[in-house]
Amino acid sequence: MTSTSAPLVFRKLDAAKRYLSEDLFGGPRVVKMSWVINAQKGGTLPFVAALMLWSNNFSAAACLYLVLHGSYGLLWLLKDRVLPDPGWEKRVTFGGAFMMVATVLGPYWIAPVLLVTDVLPSRPHPSAPTMAAAVFVYVIGVVVMMVSDAQKFFTLRLQRGLITTGMFSRVRHPNYAGEMMVYGAFALLVGHWLPWLVLAFVWGVVFSTNIAMKEASMARYPQWPAYKARTGLLVPRLFVPATTTTTETTATTTNAGPAA
Repeated sequence: MTSTSAPLVFRKLDAAKRYLSEDLFGGPRVVKMSWVINAQKGGTLPFVAALMLWSNNFSAAACLYLVLHGSYGLLWLLKDRVLPDPGWEKRVTFGGAFMMVATVLGPYWIAPVLLVTDVLPSRPHPSAPTMAAAVFVYVIGVVVMMVSDAQKFFTLRLQRGLITTGMFSRVRHPNYAGEMMVYGAFALLVGHWLPWLVLAFVWGVVFSTNIAMKEASMARYPQWPAYKARTGLLVPRLFVPATTTTTETTATTTNAGPAA
């Protein structure tokens, strides 16, 4: 989804991202994006388990990470099976698939390597409050993301347009917000700067570009000015002037795009 009304920097980033993830090195487009994403998401549970066996690390922190990140991968596969997103059915070149793994999906696995193995001089040992905070943030994030995607899926089967109700009534991109909470919980559990650096790239380049392009596309709807005025980008806007709620027309949405 593109729009010439998006800021130039995001249009340039979107064009570069599309080339790198879809057409790099040219050739036939034979690999579905969903195959690449699902392989990484579903492979997280056995990957972390293998790290634990290899390092003989069955600490509370390692087990908790296995449960959180592993369960998220299984939930993603369930979501893809029950609520498939057409955006991930796009086919890409082998070079594009490689770049998806090299720049985003692969670096997500840096976090468990740091936490579980002895790659660092001193392996991270998160405190009980830190682990509790990570679980809290993860649960909220995964529910927000799943419910948002479910609402988007079933709403768009009935009518296309701009959703202004439910999970989207106070925040325009709840699925991205939920995804950020999920991976933020993983980084919090590890307690090292490197996973946060990975997330800074993903959130600051990939997510921000996707969101900017979607915002530009949503701006074509007549309800957009009132909807934007009463909602937050990623954080719900709780206090809204009465004029913005009375002038907005009820509609449905294409504003929640997939997040990887």
